[in-house]
Order: sequence, then C-alpha cells, then structure tokens
Amino acid sequence: METFELFSFEDGARAFRVGSTNWRWGMESIERVQAEASQKQLMVHRQITPDFLDPSHEWRRVFAEIWGTFLLVLVACGGGVVAAMSNGRVTLAMSVVAPGIMVMAIIYFMGSVSGAHLNPAVTLAFALRRNFPWTRVPGYVVGQVIGGISAAVFLRVMFGTVGVLGATSPGSGVTYGKALAMEVVLTAGLVNTILGTASGARNIGTNGAIAVGGYIALAGLWSAPVSGASMNPVRSLAPDLVRGDFHTTWIYIVGPAVGALIGVGFEWTLKGKPTAAGSIAAQGSLGVDHPDA
Repeated sequence: METFELFSFEDGARAFRVGSTNWRWGMESIERVQAEASQKQLMVHRQITPDFLDPSHEWRRVFAEIWGTFLLVLVACGGGVVAAMSNGRVTLAMSVVAPGIMVMAIIYFMGSVSGAHLNPAVTLAFALRRNFPWTRVPGYVVGQVIGGISAAVFLRVMFGTVGVLGATSPGSGVTYGKALAMEVVLTAGLVNTILGTASGARNIGTNGAIAVGGYIALAGLWSAPVSGASMNPVRSLAPDLVRGDFHTTWIYIVGPAVGALIGVGFEWTLKGKPTAAGSIAAQGSLGVDHPDA
C-alpha cells in the first residue's frame, strides 16, 4: 500500500507525497481552486432554486393539478362504475391498483411542473413541512377540487349514477369510527412515503413515482373493504357532491387531514429539517432549466 504524507512550508505552500512521488502547490493555487469551487457551488445553487413564486408559471401549475386530479379521480371512481355496469369484469383488485398506476404515470409526465400533489392532504402536508408556500395552497386546492368534480361529472354524464359513481364508504359492518381511523393511518403512511421520497435525490422520477404509486395500490389491496382507501378528500368529495349524498363525506375529509398532520410530524422525527430537494419536489421544477422563459 502506498503511503501518504502532507508537508507545510514557511511561505504558506503545501506539499504531499504519495509513495515516491512529490506534489507541491502554493497559496495562489489554493485560492484559485477555492474560488472555482465557490463559483461552481453558486451555479448549482442558482440551478436548483428558481423563483417558485413567479406568477408567470402559476397558471401552468394549477392547470397541471386540475388535469392530474381529473385523471386520478376518473380512474379511482371509474373503476367502481365500470365494475358495476360490467357485472364485475373489473375486480376490486383492479379498481384499487389502477389509481396507483395512474398516480405513477402522472408523477412521470407532470411531476416537474406542479409537484403532482393531486390531493389537498398532500398539499397541506408539503405546506406544513415548509416545502411549499402557504400562499399557493388555495390555488392548488381549488384546482384539485375542479379536476375531481369534473371527473365525477364526466362519469355521471357517461354512465349515470351506476355504482354510486365510485363513491367511498365504510365497508359492511365497519363503523364510522373504524373507517375514520383507517383513513388516518393510511394517509399518514402515504404522506410519509411522499415526503420521504421528496427529501433527497429521489424527489421526482423513477423512485418517487414507484414508491407513491406502489403505496396507493398496496393500501387499496388490503384496506379498500374497510374504508375504501381514499386517502384523498377530493377523490371522495367529488362523487358525493355530484350524486348529492354527504352522509359519510366527513370521514374522508377529517381522516386524511389528521393523517397528513401525523405524517408530517413523523417526517420531522425521521428526517429533521426540510430540504431544498423537498421544496423542488413539492413545487415543481418548471423554470429551472429556462428561468427566463
């Protein structure tokens, strides 16, 4: 194994020896290297910290939330509708896995635009985590509500109220309290999954999409018969609003909201302070490559 030795000289120069080879550099070289490193760090910082409050991009972000939530609710509610009208050709497993795959696809194609929240509970979680500005929360939530209701209206026009428009409700023999508890726990896990994959290099793309989409599918596979595995207030509110039945809607608003709070608390415990990568994941990277566009 070659030896490594470090030397200092009176003129401030430095030298080191690796094996039998000597290397020497002066203070000017050290200062130049430090300056170059600082410049590179500044360039990287500028690339990953765009002006997320730039209003010129906000309409695109809100539109992305409208369209993405429309697709999610269309698949989540549409599974129940098509299952009812096709005499069960769409199974429960298909119905609960489909939303997870849809979320995965949405993260891929527009996660960099808006962060692909698609869920008021997720937007709330990102804001509480300090990855997302509170001033932008209302716009995102309104966009999500518009997208969700539009999907429910589309299903109503296409198929009527068959399959109760894919609405979520407690399963047979399941009390409201148990359904509420299930939604709290499931949403806490979902929020942890989202925040966890948004805390480092795995923020937007392969790992984040697979983790979030996989969690949604897995949660539905085992817990849909209990509460419907909504984890999303808009997913449950939209069909209830269009069909005019609000008997259990509160469960799917309170449950995800409380679950989001718990999930954020767990994320602080696990990861500590929020990260810059988490902010990019939450807010989208639109304008990073072309900040003047």
